[in-house]
Amino acid sequence: METATAFRSGFSICYKPTKASLGGSDFVRVGSQLRMSPSGIKLYPSISHVKLSNRKVSFGSRKYTAIRASVSPSESGGSAAPIAPLQLESPIGQFLSQILTSHPHLVPAAVDQQLELLKTDRDAEQQKEELSPAGTDIVLYRRIAEVKANERKKTLEEILYALVVQKFMDANVSLVPAISPSSSEPSDRIDTWPSQDDKLEHLHSPEANEMIQNHLSLILGSRLGDNSAVAQISKLRVGQVYAASIMYGYFLRRVDQRFQLEKSMKVLPQGVYDEDSSIQQVAGEDISGDRRDTSFRSTTQTHPELTSLSAGDVSPGGFGQGIKPSRLRNYVMSFDGETLQRYATIRSREAIGMIEKHTEALFGRPEIVITPQGTIDSSKDELIKISFGGLRRLVLEAVTFGSFLWDVESYVDSRYHFVAN
Repeated sequence: METATAFRSGFSICYKPTKASLGGSDFVRVGSQLRMSPSGIKLYPSISHVKLSNRKVSFGSRKYTAIRASVSPSESGGSAAPIAPLQLESPIGQFLSQILTSHPHLVPAAVDQQLELLKTDRDAEQQKEELSPAGTDIVLYRRIAEVKANERKKTLEEILYALVVQKFMDANVSLVPAISPSSSEPSDRIDTWPSQDDKLEHLHSPEANEMIQNHLSLILGSRLGDNSAVAQISKLRVGQVYAASIMYGYFLRRVDQRFQLEKSMKVLPQGVYDEDSSIQQVAGEDISGDRRDTSFRSTTQTHPELTSLSAGDVSPGGFGQGIKPSRLRNYVMSFDGETLQRYATIRSREAIGMIEKHTEALFGRPEIVITPQGTIDSSKDELIKISFGGLRRLVLEAVTFGSFLWDVESYVDSRYHFVAN
């Protein structure tokens, strides 16, 4: 057997939207692949006290107000808990982390400043390309340009992440801390975080909440209302559902914005408010295949929530039960295939990279063993004890994370265009 890193083979997402899968559930298969990066994530100490000052920065004939953060030596030794699982690495990322810790309301202004600097840097690079050197120097020049482009991509990922975290802070919702073996004894529950389900649900429209509740029904089945029951579940499988739920939240916010706009203009398609019984009839169409395959690719070839979370004594039970007609789902089912595919696809590589890194920081990077037959051996998969209330909390957070990601991606793209058409 050969060993592969978990987030390349285990946490890869491959969706392809179909109306059948959407009709029986709340999400679809998304037409892009998301593979977890095998590289490790370095952790940096949290900074609990930051002093901010303003100064003027000039670019040509234009002036901008720059925000500068400074940390005194006596204050930098604080041991405050991190506000998010992923610790940012780039200089700009660490700068934004400091502001998030001390003055989160200044994050948008700091982001605008950094985006302006990135835009200036990118424009300068494009001008250099027009005057690129000839001969052997062009190889070195292109390599330098490639390195700078990768640095800008990483910076954009961390800017997106900082803005998402700031939106959670504005909503007074704390992110679930990193789930690691050192955080608890193997026999203890890992969901020691407080329940914030009401706060998370209030961050979505009533129509979106209808689909979120159906999403939860498909994942938890008959255990949806049993928050106190504890189960031993594959950590890898929980991570798979978390990542898929982020993408679901991204898709949900995107279509909900269009729905709310057409609703306010009174131009919604006919039949949106009708109860479509066919939705429930196709609820189980795609529930097939080997549910014990732990690869994330097999999990999401159909609807991601239709695969069992079971590992041992957990049974999904009730898939397709309790799925209620939803106005927003009826609206989405009116899309043609091309529109559905477009709305179900994450638009930027930076957003995909950020989902990868956040999921890896939250759940760690387990070891996946591939047998000579090409199947995945789950014998080394780590099991965790978690209540169904804790699972509900994780899924709600992931859906909200994806919704916020759509918002901040659109915000950043309006100031620094990076989303491909």
